[in-house]
Amino acid sequence: MSALHLSIEGAVAELRLDNPAKMNAFTVPMIEALEAHCAALERDPSVLAVILTAEGDRAFCTGADIVAWSELGPFDFARHWVREGHRVFDRLARLSKPTVAAISGHAFGGGLELAAACDIRVMAPRATLALPEAGVGIIPGWSGTQRLARLLPEPVVREMALFGRRISAERALALGFVAEVAEDARASAREIAQKAATLSPRAVEVAKYMLQAGAGEDRAAMIEALGSGMIAATADRTEGVTAFRAKRKPEFPGR
Repeated sequence: MSALHLSIEGAVAELRLDNPAKMNAFTVPMIEALEAHCAALERDPSVLAVILTAEGDRAFCTGADIVAWSELGPFDFARHWVREGHRVFDRLARLSKPTVAAISGHAFGGGLELAAACDIRVMAPRATLALPEAGVGIIPGWSGTQRLARLLPEPVVREMALFGRRISAERALALGFVAEVAEDARASAREIAQKAATLSPRAVEVAKYMLQAGAGEDRAAMIEALGSGMIAATADRTEGVTAFRAKRKPEFPGR
């Protein structure tokens, strides 16, 4: 059974990491569950916002479970662990729903990359951020040198990835990486998500597409999604489909 659970309360869904014995480190079943949950959330029109939380206050997520990948050969490690994890985190980043990460404990490595895949973040005062991969002889593999470098100044990412330095909640707030610092990060994240759920779902979705395209997050798909949404609302599209079904030449009204 995966240690990543999905629950829905009203219009807000919660994805909860539940592997506290290993400081919520990611395993293969958790990666698979995250992908499945993201697909389910995308198809559920009743869900208007998503929060990402973790069991316990010591760690939000300390990255990938070393036991899960340490025995893999170089090519399996690159193909199946790094590429699959990266693809699934991208899936989370590209959800059409607004997402909020509640960082109640330390977010290291893959845990930091996971939080970076959400739209905004709330952080507990004593939590810290880090990219400690070099300490075990590997490098960030789930977008730590890519997406994270778009959200934080490059020198700060270098501090973490090259020098092993941790970033405090106070500094993360000053850098704009987190929206707020709160003693109860989960409660604050839920409050933010509930507010988002009162806004126009389509306006929020289109705004997220525009922001993603501007940031280079799956830009090609976002541009085509926006264009397709525009054309789908036209009378020309209705006439084209109607004519095709009637096996006649379309007479486009141009609107």
